[in-house]
Amino acid sequence: MRFATQLVTLTAAMLVLAGCATGVRTAGDGVPVPPSETPVASQTPADPAAQQLQAWIDAATAALPPGAVPAEDAPAAFHSYYGWPCQPALQKDVYWTLPDSTVAATANWLNAQSIPGLVGTTSGRPPIPDDTDYDAAGAGYAPADRTQQGVVFTVAKMTGGVAIRAEVAALTASAVCPSLAPGEMMGLPGQG
Repeated sequence: MRFATQLVTLTAAMLVLAGCATGVRTAGDGVPVPPSETPVASQTPADPAAQQLQAWIDAATAALPPGAVPAEDAPAAFHSYYGWPCQPALQKDVYWTLPDSTVAATANWLNAQSIPGLVGTTSGRPPIPDDTDYDAAGAGYAPADRTQQGVVFTVAKMTGGVAIRAEVAALTASAVCPSLAPGEMMGLPGQG
């Protein structure tokens, strides 16, 4: 009987020790966190392209006209898009609505803005006359080195105002651009 008691005690101790070796960690409130969900952000450097993408999304948001309201999905039909030619690139579309505004007024505002780290690719265009009834217009911004990344705004007419989409892209370290024939060049983001 004594041997059976010792065997049970030894088995229980081994199970406890085995449980310690499973890698199960606890969150600050003592809740177990499986190893696959253990945060590792502090152990690896952040992706520079992801940081750049978020910085340009934040800058695009700051460049919007007063009264712009974030939207989860496309609040209107956008009939064009910018195809980022260099890949792989991190890309994200972000949307807003702007009540009581016109395509002309909003596009003119966006073309007149300054976005940190980017230069306007469409800001040299003459302003759209206020009395023009456009269905859509845009504005583009790219880095000064003329790389195929940055922010392309599209403004679309909708009931009660306009919808704004920002197509944002940041090139990854391994991005490659298409080869062009001699004398050919790509338009900058937002130039069509």
